This record gives sequence, structure tokens and C-alpha cells, in this order.
Amino acid sequence: MKTAITEMFGIEHPIIQGGMHYVGFAELAAAVSNAGGLGIITGLTQRTPELLAKEIARCRDMTDKPFGVNLTFLPTFSAPPYPEYIAAIRECGIKVVETAGRSPEQYMPALKAGGIKVIHKCTSVRHSLKAEQIGCDAVSVDGFECGGHPGEDDMPNMILLPRAAEELKIPFVASGGMADARSLVAALAMGAAGMNMGTRFIATKEAPVHQNVKDALVKATELDTRLVMRGLRNTERVLNNKGVEQLLEIERAKGKQLKIEDIHDQVAGVYPKVMIDGDMDAGAWSCGMVAGLIHDIPTVKELIDRIMADAERIIRQRLTGFLDDAGKRPAAALAIA
Repeated sequence: MKTAITEMFGIEHPIIQGGMHYVGFAELAAAVSNAGGLGIITGLTQRTPELLAKEIARCRDMTDKPFGVNLTFLPTFSAPPYPEYIAAIRECGIKVVETAGRSPEQYMPALKAGGIKVIHKCTSVRHSLKAEQIGCDAVSVDGFECGGHPGEDDMPNMILLPRAAEELKIPFVASGGMADARSLVAALAMGAAGMNMGTRFIATKEAPVHQNVKDALVKATELDTRLVMRGLRNTERVLNNKGVEQLLEIERAKGKQLKIEDIHDQVAGVYPKVMIDGDMDAGAWSCGMVAGLIHDIPTVKELIDRIMADAERIIRQRLTGFLDDAGKRPAAALAIA
């Protein structure tokens, strides 16, 4: 399948693995790229730019296909040395960077000077247009269904994607709620040139996380995520657990007086406890509503091959079938098809 995204990034399938903290290691990124998608190493999971360079080298040993690096610009307890991370990315010859969180505008000159294609994750049309204006090559349009930070507009993809298609000149992919062939075909129908999957890729054999995490995703339904930090205007969608319930109770008790320090124990340092140790009640970790569509733990290749085969079947058989049969059915049947 060829789209503007496959052409831009030199990949076979219009599927991108989004950056995920303590998930986007070389093993997963290489598996996605080897299966024809675009794998992404999560830059800030590596504690220093030097460690990121080593992780990129490790990924290169596993794949000769294109892969990228995620850099997320978000409020944190201590600001990472972003210029040094970008320097490491450039020196390692990476040509695709997924940015997220705050605008990457101040870092765009350094990224573009390295010949890097930038795809910025946006939760609104206005932010997507800003990304286009500052020189991003593509955007990942992130609907309210997504894991992690969905923005503050609560805009679902059924509205957000067509609106993005109306306004943007650069290509975009759909992010949030993406899990299977139905997701991909729907995204393409609404104007996207591909899709970005995060949570779905955690439940794969190659994802370097504890088995408890994968099992929790298979067990979860679409009703099992919660929104935290709304009062701080730093909303995050996470999988519910005992730590999250404690966090929500603190938020209710503090009300408008809530400060980030009040929930430090429930949001800081949680990812290693969950992803490495398998402590599913440690606190808040990003998870999309798409958990309700995760029913198995395949290999990355099995997942991507299944998505692409099913997408072709949906397009060629189900969708064109509606048109091919249109002249053969009575008017009443057409009205309810």
C-alpha cells in the first residue's frame, strides 16, 4: 500500500509505532521496521544522550530498515538536555524524529539542519496547523481516545481526522484508538495517510515489557482507562489500577488547590516499576481506550501482516461490494445498507 507517509519515510506499510516510555526500545522499533512499518525508539527513556546513541546503534544491528526516534517536550520535574539529545540523533544518522508534547519550534532548525523529517503529534487542528507552519513534514493527529496526553479539547477522531484533512496541506496519520485493519481503513477514509499505534504494540511478543503488562491489556476493556491530571491541564489517559485510584482520590480531595507535587508518588518513576517489574498497581501509566480491541499477543510481524491483509480485504470486498451490488438490490435495501 502506497501513501504519502510510506513515500516520505521509505516504508512498506503506512503504520508507525509511536514513542512510548519504557516500551520504545530497540527490540520493538526494529521488529516494527522489519515488518514494514516505522519503528520508533523513545529518546527520553534513555537517561542520557550517550545511552540513546548506544540504543540507536543496537537497533541498527537488528534492522537495516528506516526507524526513528521520539522526543517528547512535556513539563517534567527536571528538564532533559534536549539540544544534546538532538545532537546525538543527528550524529547517529537518524532521519525521522517524532516529536510530541509542546511545540518543537525552537528545535526545528537543529533538526532540519540534520536532514531530519519531523512528524509532530498534535491533539487539535490548530496545533496541527502550527506544526505545518513551523516546518514539520507531517503530523500525527491524536484523538481523545489515545493513551497518554489527549490534549484539553476532548475531540474524538471521527471529527478530528476529517477536520485535519480539510485544513492541512502536509500529510498526517491517525493516532488514538488505532488497533487493526478497521482502524487503518477508517483513517484512510477520513483523509489520513496511515496510522500510528502505541498501546496495541505493547501487546506483542517483541515488546520488551513485563508479561503482566501484556496480560493486563488483553484483559482490559474500553471502560478501564481513566483521565488524570485534568485539573493541572496536563491530562493523561492511563490504565486504571490501585495507584491511579489513589491519585484520583487526591485530586478530588485537593480540588482546585491541586499541585503536581501532591501526586508525585503516583506519576513519577512509575514506568520502570510497571514495565520492568510488572507491578500493575504502581501508579499512572499511559494506555489508550483501544485496550478494548486487544485480544491477543502476536508477534509484530503477525500483527502488521494481519492488519494489511484484512485492510485489503475490507477495501476490495466489503467496501467495493457495496458499490458492485448497488444496482442489483431494490431501493429499500439500498436505504438501509
